[in-house]
Amino acid sequence: MIAGVKPGTRNELARRAGARLAVMLLGICVACGVGRAQDSWVFFGTHVDTAGHGISVARFDSRTGILSRPEFLLESASPGYFVFDSTGRHLYTTNSVNTFRGEAAGAVSAYSVDPATAKLSLLNQVSSVSANPAYVSLDATGHTLFVANYTGASVAAFAIEPDGSIGERTAYVKYTGHGADAVRQSQPHPHSIHVDPTNQFVLVPDLGLDQVHIYRFDAALGTLTPNGPPFTQLEPVSGPRHMVFSGNGHFAYLLSEMANTVTVLSWDATRGTLTELQKVSTLPDGYSAPSTAAEVRLDPSGRFLYASNRGANTLAVFSVDAATGELTQVQQISTQGKFPRNFEFDPTGRWLIVANHDSENVVVFAIDAATGRLTQHQPPVSVPYPFAVCFLPLAPARLFGFMPH
Repeated sequence: MIAGVKPGTRNELARRAGARLAVMLLGICVACGVGRAQDSWVFFGTHVDTAGHGISVARFDSRTGILSRPEFLLESASPGYFVFDSTGRHLYTTNSVNTFRGEAAGAVSAYSVDPATAKLSLLNQVSSVSANPAYVSLDATGHTLFVANYTGASVAAFAIEPDGSIGERTAYVKYTGHGADAVRQSQPHPHSIHVDPTNQFVLVPDLGLDQVHIYRFDAALGTLTPNGPPFTQLEPVSGPRHMVFSGNGHFAYLLSEMANTVTVLSWDATRGTLTELQKVSTLPDGYSAPSTAAEVRLDPSGRFLYASNRGANTLAVFSVDAATGELTQVQQISTQGKFPRNFEFDPTGRWLIVANHDSENVVVFAIDAATGRLTQHQPPVSVPYPFAVCFLPLAPARLFGFMPH
């Protein structure tokens, strides 16, 4: 028995002591940075195949919008596109090269991730089967990895092992033919690969054929079967590149690199068909110099769509009509660099970071929640030839531990 305390009050004293301890520990955690849920790691891929380059990482604070100076993490050959699994414990990247282990192929790499330190450990690296993989993605279950091989004119699917490593190949499709542009479209160029919101279809925008290939996807086996019809045909010299689905799954937004357009399409998830509703330019009014569209994304709210223009060196901002899916341009803003490729939103949806490849910098923009308009928030930050941009929420350190800076 505790001296001077009645037996019936022991539980109450213990509860109060526990509460005081919790408050004290919370103060310690706040003081040392533990549990800062709005902090994220930002991983950047340097798109060159030379020693001393690969993947770098920085810290981003969503409260202030400040990006730290990126630091080199590990060597990797031309990491072009990144995707984390749903746990944040595994990262998958393309290695956009034309020769891998003596074959005409690129590679796909799997890493384990320590969210508390950003340390990456290579699990394995496999051939992408064909040359120059341009895009990597996962199905909704996280059990199948997809890769689009731009130069190799093919797509492939791989099983994901329980430890996160890349397993056996479950599908492979090789394309033939050509488009109307004898230079840019002399052969097929599958540029990305996307699973629809139902996880029953896989869509492949093909820059070389001006088509979006459509497959029925068997999530249990990881196989791809041509849909009927097997593709949607676009206008000649469109050059479809990337696409994104609306949150409700009713619409798809297709970015065409060569035409510099976003096409709004209705998506029939029963039949696996796309129907064109609207087409808008991504370029500033009156712009006539060379430019190619690169990336398209919806913000986390689904109310605004963004596209990057390489040449015009701008981000185009569109508002989205929730009922019709149609777009209205609200802004063109300089990316403060040259040849903007990928960009990404932070986990809160309040900020956007764009990678300017040719000027070797990345830039943070603040997003107006009411209008979607962008405002440059921080001077450009130096990153060697940035291509991929990917956020990962920073995991809290253990109690009495600390966050690395």
